[in-house]
Amino acid sequence: MGNGKLVLVRHGLSVYNDQNRFTGWKDVDLNQQGINEAKQAVSILKNYEFDMAFTSDLVRAQDTLSIILEGIGQDKIPIKKDSALNERNYGDLIGQNKSEAAEEFGAEQVHIWRRSYDVPPPGGESLKDTAERVIPYLENVIMPNVTGGKNIIVSAHGNSIRAIVMSLQNYTPEQILKTEIGWCEPWVFHFDNGNMTNLEIIPRPGVESKSQLPD
Repeated sequence: MGNGKLVLVRHGLSVYNDQNRFTGWKDVDLNQQGINEAKQAVSILKNYEFDMAFTSDLVRAQDTLSIILEGIGQDKIPIKKDSALNERNYGDLIGQNKSEAAEEFGAEQVHIWRRSYDVPPPGGESLKDTAERVIPYLENVIMPNVTGGKNIIVSAHGNSIRAIVMSLQNYTPEQILKTEIGWCEPWVFHFDNGNMTNLEIIPRPGVESKSQLPD
């Protein structure tokens, strides 16, 4: 057992995020703000040395990772891409403006789809469904590297990172629903002899943190 670190980074703002649209598995690019957010994360992570990186099948997470690794001069490390780390699938809501969806389906129903733990939108996934594909990948693929003493960076999405945090922090569904993951704000989990010892959440320079832990 070693003293590895696991660094989780939510991708920067995407075109759909900026337009207040449900994104999910839609493969949309970062906008300029998102690119700048990823560049800000470089200054936070410049003194870290990573052994391996993981990301989703979606370009906004992949591009965020590329900007960070190139910025810290570590773009040659092994990178594994897997749909297990994809954002929650919003099904029939993908591409819809969230305000327009509230008008069509009712604000209360859209709130339930967005903020409940186990109620999926039509044709999509709940957070529970997302966790059931993310956590086995975390446990079987990512964590053996961390507990083996490697420093790992994961560039992923708000809900796939929530699922990882839920597992590592032993959160209840109620707690994870109160957890927020800020754009390009590294969540750094420190391990000693295979046990998680500390969590640091590092906001981007000069920017108020959008991350939040449950009470």
